[in-house]
Amino acid sequence: MRHFKHIAKEEILEMLSFVKDSPDEYINDEKLGPLASTFVTKVKAKSFKSYELLEEPSLYKIFGGKDIDGNAKRQMDLAMRLPITIQGALMPDAHTGYGLPVGGVLAADNAVIPYAVGVDIGCRMALSVFDLSEKYLQMNAYHLKKALGEFTHFGMDGGLAFAQEHEILDRNEFQNTDLLKKLHGKAVKQLGSSGGGNHFVEFGLLELCPDNILDLPEGKYLAILSHSGSRGLGAEIAKHYMKIAMDTCKLPKEAQHLAWLSLESAVGQEYWESMNLAGDYASACHDRIHYNLAKAIGEKPIARVENHHNFAWEEWQNDQKVIVHRKGATPASKGALGIIPGNMISPGFLVVGKGNSDSLNSASHGAGRRLSRGGARETFTMSSLKKQLSSAGVTLLGGTVEETPQAYKDIEKVMAAQHSLVDVHGKFFPKIVRMNKE
Repeated sequence: MRHFKHIAKEEILEMLSFVKDSPDEYINDEKLGPLASTFVTKVKAKSFKSYELLEEPSLYKIFGGKDIDGNAKRQMDLAMRLPITIQGALMPDAHTGYGLPVGGVLAADNAVIPYAVGVDIGCRMALSVFDLSEKYLQMNAYHLKKALGEFTHFGMDGGLAFAQEHEILDRNEFQNTDLLKKLHGKAVKQLGSSGGGNHFVEFGLLELCPDNILDLPEGKYLAILSHSGSRGLGAEIAKHYMKIAMDTCKLPKEAQHLAWLSLESAVGQEYWESMNLAGDYASACHDRIHYNLAKAIGEKPIARVENHHNFAWEEWQNDQKVIVHRKGATPASKGALGIIPGNMISPGFLVVGKGNSDSLNSASHGAGRRLSRGGARETFTMSSLKKQLSSAGVTLLGGTVEETPQAYKDIEKVMAAQHSLVDVHGKFFPKIVRMNKE
C-alpha cells in the first residue's frame, strides 16, 4: 500500500471495502487493479462441443418386441439418433432404464457412453458347479443357509466381517488417477460383497443337457449362482465420468444422458481404464464369494462359468472396429458361455452364443422387469411372496417384495424370443436364495 501511505487509515479501510465489494469497477485502475483482481471470481472456461441428433433413428433389430414397453423402445430410438451410433439392438428382456434402456445394445464409433454402460459397471453372473447331488442339498439345507448367512454380505454399509485378499487390490491402475486412489480403501472394504436391488447369491440345482458345453454327464448338480457388480468403486467411477461427459458433450435435453467421451481424448482413455478396472473388480468380488462358500461347505467346484453385462467392449462388426455397449445384455458371440437368470422360482439358463450379428452378438441378461420396483411394492406383499416361495420349495434369506417373481417377465417367453441368439445347455433351479433386505 505504498501508494497510499499519506492517506488516513480510515480512508484506506473504506477504499479497500469499496474494492472488495465492487472489484470490477477497479480492475483497470493502475494502482488498485492488482488488488481488485484478487476479488474477481475467475471462471474457468469449459471446453465443450454441441451436437445435433439425426432426424430419424437408424433401423435396429428388436427381439421379442411385443413384450417390450413403449418407453424402452423410445429410449432406444433416441440412442439410434446419435451421430456416433453405428448399430443397435433390443433384447427380449428390455425395459425402461436410464439413458440406454436395460436390454439395449449399442455400437458406437470410437466413443464410450457412460450411461450406456450404467452405474453398476461390470455387473455380472457367476456359476460354480459341484460334484454333489440333489440329495446333498436336501440333507444339508441348514448348513447351506448358514454358509450364505455368514459368508456373504449385502447392501451399501460395507463388506464382510473378515478380511478379503485378491490380486485386484494390487493393480497399478489404482494409482493412475486421483479418483481411483481415493476409491482404493472402499474397494478393499467391499471386496467379496454384493449390492442391493436384484443382486443375489443362491444355492440351487443345475440340470445339464446331454452333450453340454461343460462336458459333464447329463444330470443334476449342486451349484452356486451369484449376480452382483463393482460395488461403490464402479458407482463412483460412473458418476464422475457421466458428469464430465454431460459437461463436455452437449446434446438436446432429451438426449443429455447419452453424452459420450471420445476414446481419442485423455478423459475418454481415463474412463476406459477405470471401467475395465471396475469390471475386473466385479469379477474379483465373485471370485471371493464363490471361494468363501466353497470353503464353507468343504468342496471344490468342478466347473465355473461367468459373464459381464453393463459394460463396453471394443469389437469388430461388419469389418469395422466399434465400441459395443451392453446395458443389461449378455455377450453371445459364437461359442461364448453365459448365464441368463430367471427369478426366485423360475429357472436360469446356461447358454452358448450363436454369434448373431443382428443382435451385435448379444442376448438377454435375465427375464427383465414387467413392473418397476415401485409398482411391485404397490401391488404385492411380503406375505404373498413368502407363500409363493414356500409352495415352490425355495427358501429366501433377506429380500424384498420388489423382487417378487410376478414383477418379472416370463423367462420361458424371453428364451423363446432369442432362440436365434443362444443355445441352451442347462437349467439352474434356485433353492436357497440370499438377497439384500432393504
